[in-house]
Amino acid sequence: MEHVRWARDLACRLLAESLPVRWDHVQGVGHTAEDIAHIVGDDAELLICAAWLHDIGYAPHLNKAGFHPLDGARYLRDVEHADELLIRLVANHSCALIEARNRGLADDLAGEFPTPADFVLDALTFCDMTTSPTGKAVNLEQRLAEAFERYGDGHLVTLSLTEARPLLEGSTGRVLAALGR
Repeated sequence: MEHVRWARDLACRLLAESLPVRWDHVQGVGHTAEDIAHIVGDDAELLICAAWLHDIGYAPHLNKAGFHPLDGARYLRDVEHADELLIRLVANHSCALIEARNRGLADDLAGEFPTPADFVLDALTFCDMTTSPTGKAVNLEQRLAEAFERYGDGHLVTLSLTEARPLLEGSTGRVLAALGR
């Protein structure tokens, strides 16, 4: 699992000092991915790497487009020369295309990083959407409620998550079924 070490170390370098709370979240997502990786079979390492890297676009010096999935994916492509599927997972985690559209960035995201329509993306979304901002395990409803409270009514993130909710429920439901929960 040498790639996992690389992903974890890269995320730590980019987030731990500059954004310690974000780093707490990423650690929780990474550990959740490690716990459930068996459900994606041969793609276990890919899922774990994507989990560790999913929020690197928040790093202040990577913030170019102002949308962390796009900024993180571009960094992974242009600087790290990472695996294409890994980059596409980071770019599209947690229904990112919906928020990208609401930000006027859908053409950029979809054109550069087509959505990988597979179970690994469901699993990554599950890991993100069942981890609180401080890295604690929560359910999807708790995670959405926290985000709605943090951003408030009418905020672009609130609107995007509300629109994405059925898709998020589908992803988390498929993962929970695979886990036998």
